[in-house]
Amino acid sequence: MYGWIWRHLPGNTLVRSILALVLAAGAVYVLFTYVFPWAEPLLPFGDVTVDQGGAG
Repeated sequence: MYGWIWRHLPGNTLVRSILALVLAAGAVYVLFTYVFPWAEPLLPFGDVTVDQGGAG
């Protein structure tokens, strides 16, 4: 997949590197802004099963 993206980006190596960084930053932005907040309520990480009392 990364080879396909690299071959289809325009320009020389410097331009391709900058465009690849911009694409990666855009993907991270979309994930943190839209995908992760949407998926967070669906994940079971908020279900804590620790009791208030101690061992005894």
